[in-house]
Amino acid sequence: MAAGATIHTFDVQLANVDRGVYEDLTLRVARHPSETDQFMLTRLLAYCLEYTEGIAFSEGISATDEPAVFVRDLTGRLTAWIEVGAPDAEKLHLGSRQAERTVVYTHRDPAKVAARWEGARIHRGEAILLYSFDPGFIDSAVGSLERRNTLTVSVTERQLYLVLNGVTTSSAVHEQPAA
Repeated sequence: MAAGATIHTFDVQLANVDRGVYEDLTLRVARHPSETDQFMLTRLLAYCLEYTEGIAFSEGISATDEPAVFVRDLTGRLTAWIEVGAPDAEKLHLGSRQAERTVVYTHRDPAKVAARWEGARIHRGEAILLYSFDPGFIDSAVGSLERRNTLTVSVTERQLYLVLNGVTTSSAVHEQPAA
């Protein structure tokens, strides 16, 4: 955990019909002082949307050689590199070289995020996917954040339904190639 981090606890009911994933989770998420609520919530949603055995949060925003979220198989091999926000091309290149799969979840304008990577050398850049949400979705949801949270995440036909501390919001989960 990062020094000076604020700990948020989430009791999560996850129902991802698209992937056949149904779990009840209790997650402790450390929010670094320089990390926005929007980034933290996007990181949490990336974790939920990518949930599988071996998934974990990294040390956070200060870990320059790790993604925000990653997946390791039972042998310890890195299978998924999951970035959040607007990572630079160098970090995506590193992730794509180390993991079988690299994805980015952003709370920002996906066109502006992808524009930062144009012309950059990114290993298997054509295979990297960029996921985003409807404009205003994350900003609307962070208004309900507390230190201890109950969260229901439901996904069906690429539509995300979120209930955070009793407040319901929804968004499509948009997917586009990063390169």
